[in-house]
Amino acid sequence: MPHKMLKLSTLAILVAGASQASAAVYDIQQVNENSTLVDQPYPVQSDRALTYVSIGIESSGSDASCFTTDCTNNAYKVTGQALRGSQGKPLEETVAYNANEQHVNDESSLWSYCSYNLGYESCEDWAKREFFGVGYTKDDEFNAPGLGGLQKKSAAWVKGYSSNSQGLVDGTPVTTFASNPDKYQGTQKDNLGSFNGSAEESIDSSVNGVVRDDKNDTDFVYGITSSALFKNEHGKPRAFDKRGFVNAGGNDIALDPVAAASPLVSNMGQTQANAGVLFNDQLLVVGSSAYSPSFYVEEANGKIYKDGDKLPNANDILNTGTPSLDFSRFETCAKDSSTNLYANWECQFSTFANEAAFWLVDANGDVKPGSISTGSGDQRDGLAVIDRDNEDLSFQASAKSVALVNGLPLAAGYSTSNVRDDFYAMQAAYFKADNVDLTSWTRTFVPGLSIKPGDDRDFTYTIANAVNNQSMIVGDAKGNGEKPLRAYVYKIGDSSAQFLDKLVPNLFFKDSNSHASAVNNHDQVVGWVDTTNGTKVERKHRAFTYIAGNAQGVLASKKAWLLDDLINDGKQDSKANKYRIINATGINDAGVISATALYCESGYDNTSQNSYCGGGNEVEKYVSVKLVPKNTDATIQPREKQDDEPVKRSGGSLGILALTALGFIGFRRRK
Repeated sequence: MPHKMLKLSTLAILVAGASQASAAVYDIQQVNENSTLVDQPYPVQSDRALTYVSIGIESSGSDASCFTTDCTNNAYKVTGQALRGSQGKPLEETVAYNANEQHVNDESSLWSYCSYNLGYESCEDWAKREFFGVGYTKDDEFNAPGLGGLQKKSAAWVKGYSSNSQGLVDGTPVTTFASNPDKYQGTQKDNLGSFNGSAEESIDSSVNGVVRDDKNDTDFVYGITSSALFKNEHGKPRAFDKRGFVNAGGNDIALDPVAAASPLVSNMGQTQANAGVLFNDQLLVVGSSAYSPSFYVEEANGKIYKDGDKLPNANDILNTGTPSLDFSRFETCAKDSSTNLYANWECQFSTFANEAAFWLVDANGDVKPGSISTGSGDQRDGLAVIDRDNEDLSFQASAKSVALVNGLPLAAGYSTSNVRDDFYAMQAAYFKADNVDLTSWTRTFVPGLSIKPGDDRDFTYTIANAVNNQSMIVGDAKGNGEKPLRAYVYKIGDSSAQFLDKLVPNLFFKDSNSHASAVNNHDQVVGWVDTTNGTKVERKHRAFTYIAGNAQGVLASKKAWLLDDLINDGKQDSKANKYRIINATGINDAGVISATALYCESGYDNTSQNSYCGGGNEVEKYVSVKLVPKNTDATIQPREKQDDEPVKRSGGSLGILALTALGFIGFRRRK
């Protein structure tokens, strides 16, 4: 230990001596922490602080760049989420971990997913943490579970449920339609019963964006919420697992499925509100919408496709077989329109095929829904609901971002393709509206990201995460098995997507995992990248920015930096040295970035990248922050690299993969 402390002390002296009193590129501002989760009852007592994560940043409209204008006191709102523990199945993902099989429903399936897709030596612990929650007691998980976890949500029908996540705008909780019993309008709403206690205490939510409509003096807030938990004579059902929502002034609006083809879809089908933009004096919000069950489908010719692996075993959830879960009852949720969907526990586990969708919402709360995916009836893009050769796969599509190009919407996300008639795969795609009525869209796959048959293919899925009004798309491509997740950029019209590990290899080293989350209209990209290259372990990573377009202030074109370096002012006692930026989630045209950071209240021991917090004894917190460019002469000061890596971070109870739902993910090996 004296040897390590000597190294730390020596490094601190060297860093202090080398650093000059010059300005950092960004000022860091912590977002308020006002989640009411801390006041809600919870079955597990803990002194762990809530985890606060950012999701996005409010548009800056026509405001000038903060690189040229002082906007230290800007009012751009940060959207985000407070988390009590692990999520198990992230609310923000159309299918959990982007695994199209939708089989992640118990501890064993989480373990299998981790073993094949992440390759950690600690997959047993990772799976238990995601299933039983953070801080579970090994070998006594059912009696001493931790915070959050999939098991609690799966067992809600029997045991009830306490909220694990809460959507926030600038740290303030957002209430959605789901807390109002009059807002549940499904045809089977009378079968739900009444709220099981306080609605707010059983709802999970996230806020994905806020759009200001100056003309109507309205803020549109949108995101995703679960149903509250109800109680009837049969159990404790949810009306649905997740729904997109929009709050417009005093109107709290549910975004229902756009193609209600069956009672199961119209009542329990999931939707997501991922991104929004003002279009013809309305909010155009894009996302995904269920259109068919994905565990049981009967085609017009009478052929039946079904997947029993999508229903877990009751013993795996409750540690007892009573009550039981039976697949024959599960089938009735989809095939019998007279079924009381809220009388069967099985219906709560329904999975769906999803299409890319949009909703137009005006300031009065009126909604016009529509499909972005092409095709009609039981097919989308010419594909059947379920892969006829692989019944565990179904059609999946989603719009994750939207921008206006030449006055018409351009959305980006992913859609299913049938790879050489071998299997259904999710591939990065963009969708162009063909007219102002939004009645027709053209889908195009992002070139250079093709998925090939076979167990050793380069990619198992690809996704477009964001698009701007310059037609630039950023996203990720996941390699097969333990191959890395790779961030890319693509300008529509170019011949191929370009990977950041090829464009800026000094930062994105070979086989590093990386994620591009957002891009503004100046082609400035943000996300995260690995900063360690260990194998069989969950790697440490940090937020980055890449300038794909013209230089922004001192940030040169075609260069990339860790945001930790850009907030560094070289001073050990400065505010900036209390933070390490682990994930950048959004950026507006003024250049203001939303991010999630590790926070050390007393300040890190030195300004190096991997410094200890309080000598390794102080608890770090996960916090949501806003990074604001400075319009002064700034000097980029890369942090020193510490020779000795701390063995374990204090307070780092949630791995960054768990808290941001950005795991290195893909399909399991094909059977």
